[in-house]
Amino acid sequence: MRLLDDDPVVVAPRLLGAVLHGRGVSVRLTEVEAYRGEGADPGSHAFRGRTPRTEPMFGPAGTIYVYLSYGLHRCLNLVCGPAGEAGAVLLRAGEVIAGAELAQQRRAAAAPRRAGACASRTIPHRDLARGPARLATSLGIDLADSGGMLAAGPLRLELGEPLPPERIASGPRVGVSGPGGTAEFPWRYWLAGDSTVSVYRPAVTRSRSIPAR
Repeated sequence: MRLLDDDPVVVAPRLLGAVLHGRGVSVRLTEVEAYRGEGADPGSHAFRGRTPRTEPMFGPAGTIYVYLSYGLHRCLNLVCGPAGEAGAVLLRAGEVIAGAELAQQRRAAAAPRRAGACASRTIPHRDLARGPARLATSLGIDLADSGGMLAAGPLRLELGEPLPPERIASGPRVGVSGPGGTAEFPWRYWLAGDSTVSVYRPAVTRSRSIPAR
């Protein structure tokens, strides 16, 4: 897909409104984040170069990059730009427009069981893919998908018509600490007013306690 050949900052807002089909569920994308690569983006996994974890980010456009957030939650990215120059768009949120029952089942299976919680609780439709981990879970994405190509499946991206600028909002990325999480990098894009967009949360800086003298 030629769209993904471009800079991730250019690609990201163009993905809004596109539909991602995968493993029986279809999600209309409502929120994304752009990440550049080595030396260019302090918020990117690839800022300091190649590692076994970030190798897919250096692949050709259309490579799938999946990583674990906090060692628990799978997050789905689409690699952008030329091979060898890391860049990707994190798919942060969307609206499930087909396969909602299957998405419910996947979300329920992935949810931690709390004492007294009802196993059959129905997740509100707007929350099925509201957040990167929820989106990946609804689509049945696994770490084994990382490094695969979009063109080879299991995902298929269906682009819509470009949206008018007034439909698209932008701002700092979610949970990115340090310089990459400031207003200098307004590379989070979302559909203004859409209820499936996730709640913005800035990164929390953890300070070390200073022992009493």
